[in-house]
Amino acid sequence: MDNAKIQVRFSDCDMMGHVNNAVYLSYFESARIYYLNQLLGKDWNWKKNGIILLKNTIEYKKPVFLQDKVEVQLRTKHIGNKSFSLSYTLFANKKEKTTGESVLVCFDFDKNQTTEIPVLFQKALEKLK
Repeated sequence: MDNAKIQVRFSDCDMMGHVNNAVYLSYFESARIYYLNQLLGKDWNWKKNGIILLKNTIEYKKPVFLQDKVEVQLRTKHIGNKSFSLSYTLFANKKEKTTGESVLVCFDFDKNQTTEIPVLFQKALEKLK
């Protein structure tokens, strides 16, 4: 599967001319949506079989600038019963710039409670190892 392509917007950049540190979480979220839509399809019922974010970590290695061609590679790091971990590598112009990780929990928004990872979702996560 191809990496998620990210368009750096003018508003993503700060006074120093590089992407602001808080924007990287949006890039990671965009990559998650891209990959999960590819694997689960656009008709996945996110209200019944949703996810909530428990934790994010980011390591900033080198700055990203407005004109850079940005891609995010996503990998499954860990799969538990109700939660899973994803790792991200952000590339700009094919060079690694930032890495990060997220811990996410499966959640049924109709019942307002955590749920076990659905089998189809687990199979999708396995494809990203």
